[in-house]
Order: sequence, then structure tokens, then C-alpha cells
Amino acid sequence: MSEDRPRRSDLLKTPIQMVELTRGMTIKELADQFSNTSFQARKLAQCVEIYRKMTDTDSSHTVFMGLAGSVIAAGLRKVVTQLIEMGMVDVVVTTGAVVYQDYYQSMGYKHYRGAVESDDVLLHEYMIDRIYDTYVDEEKFRETDISIGNLLESLGGGRYSTREFLRILGERCADDGDSILGAACREDIPIYCPAISDSSIGIGLATSYRRQRDAGVGMDEIFVLDTIRDNYEMAQIMNGSPSTGAFYLGGGVPKNYINDAVVMADMIFGGQDGHEYAIQVTMDRAEWGGLSGSTLGEAKSWGKIDAEATHQMVHVELSVALPIIASAVLEGREFRKRKGPRFVWDSDRLVEIR
Repeated sequence: MSEDRPRRSDLLKTPIQMVELTRGMTIKELADQFSNTSFQARKLAQCVEIYRKMTDTDSSHTVFMGLAGSVIAAGLRKVVTQLIEMGMVDVVVTTGAVVYQDYYQSMGYKHYRGAVESDDVLLHEYMIDRIYDTYVDEEKFRETDISIGNLLESLGGGRYSTREFLRILGERCADDGDSILGAACREDIPIYCPAISDSSIGIGLATSYRRQRDAGVGMDEIFVLDTIRDNYEMAQIMNGSPSTGAFYLGGGVPKNYINDAVVMADMIFGGQDGHEYAIQVTMDRAEWGGLSGSTLGEAKSWGKIDAEATHQMVHVELSVALPIIASAVLEGREFRKRKGPRFVWDSDRLVEIR
């Protein structure tokens, strides 16, 4: 018999605890009970504990958050904003849809309760767009597109990283207490959007581009988003951070980009370690071979997650999981603000991490 083979008594020594609901129970107390249960509840509790460690006040971790999926339509806008305001996020990587819909709401427009069993042909006739059981106003979307295009034209030419561009948008949302862009601007948190063209922001920029070219504006005078600058900036953040952690909400480009930042830093500067902490909330599965469902353990083979990293994935829909994780961690900290790193930039050069 192998000496490494566990004994039967070792396998049967930790019983599952039954969840007990009590009057006045907090979300943290419920999440703590989940740690002694099974399935996705236990994984959710492990994500809570890892996020606690990642954002500990005594830690020096730079915390990356990846935002993918219909975060705004799910009603999670303020949750993400509060995490930024409480210092629980240091760098945001997002899809264009998330920041676009955040800006759309900052203009005073709304998402509306809809129905899955909608007449989509009728909705199109009414210029109403459907996101599962949520409606948005296509007329107001187009006004938002035009607003963004006009804003960029007013800036004149130049090359900008998406961090610089989204800060410009954030300055216009700074008075909106619910805005993700506004909170990031106030707290000086960088937001990157590597696939920004694949969004309504890209549509607004494209219409502006065509309008300027038709008016004879030269190529050197047109606003340009330079996503390769994003790569260089992200590599500098990775290289300059003593250690890093990642919180992936969904998957897609933001997850891949936060992981690729490790490889970029290693290629440019050398000697880069992977993320020491990582958690992901997703409904995607690993066996299809896609990035969104790929395990965090798989990322170790690429060097994107450290060989000794603490990590966990939970397969729970985002609109359910994020408020639980965020509340449980914030309650445990008694809502004390964490002082995370701040990045000092000179154009595309990271001068200092304070």
C-alpha cells in the first residue's frame, strides 16, 4: 500500500455542516456558513476568503478586476462603484459595453425591466433593444454615441491609451455617485478597455471618424485610441507591483488581458511572476476550450497564475454572486477603506507606484 494513500478515517473526518438561518443574520455570516457546505456554496465562500486576503489592509497586492457581461443591465453598477470607492480595486479591465452603458446612465438614461417572451420585431420597430429580460432605449443609445463622438472631436487630434480616454469620460461622470467611470476618476483608478472598438463606443467613434474624414480632416488631426499603449502601461503596472491578485467577473477579453499582462511584463522586463491570488465568477465551462471557462489552474501552465497561487472559480450567475462576495468582504472589514497603490503617469510611462 502506498504511503501517500489517505486512510479511510482521514477522508471521513470533516462533516458537512447544515446551514442555519437566524434572525438578523448578515451576508458575511451566511457566507461563513457556506464554507462548511458543498458545491458552489463552498466555492463561493472560498472566493470570499481569497478576496479578503487579496484586499487585506496590510497587503501590498495590486488588485485587478475584470468586468465582462451585462454588469449594468444586471443592476450591479453601484456595487462595482462601491468596491472602487472602498479601495477594493486598483486596476479595472472592462469590455466596452460596461463603460458605455455606465456613461449612458450618467447622461440620465435608464435600463428598464422587460420580458424574455418579448416580440423582438415589435421592439425593433419601437427602437427598443433587449438584453434578455431588460430593455434599453436605442434612441438614447444613439444620442450617447453622438455625444461621445462630439466630445472626441472637441479634443482635436492625438494618440490616447484607453486609460486616458476613459478618464476623460469619467471626468464628465464625476458628479454621478453611482458611476463606475466617475468613481474611478475620483479615486484615480485606471480603467483599460482593450477591445473598445467592439462596443457602442466604437460605433460612436466610427461615425465621428467618417464625419471628420468627409470634412477633409487630416489623419494627424483625428483622435486615435492606441491600445498597444495599453499593453505597455499594463506591463509596467505588473512589473512595478510587489504582488498581484485578480478578480474576474465573467471571462472574455478582460480575463485574458489581465492574464496576458503577466506575459507582457515578462517579455518586456523579464522575471515576472504570475498572479498570487485569483478568483472568477463565471457560468462558462472548461471543456469547450474557451478562455472564459478555462480553469485558473490551466493558467499556471502559461505562467499567468503563479504556481503557488491561491485561487478559486465559482459557477454562479454574476448578478447573484457579486453582491454576496462584495458584501461579505466589506462587512468583515467594517467598511473601512483600503489604501491601495496609486499610479503616477508621465504620458505612457509609469513614474511611480505610491
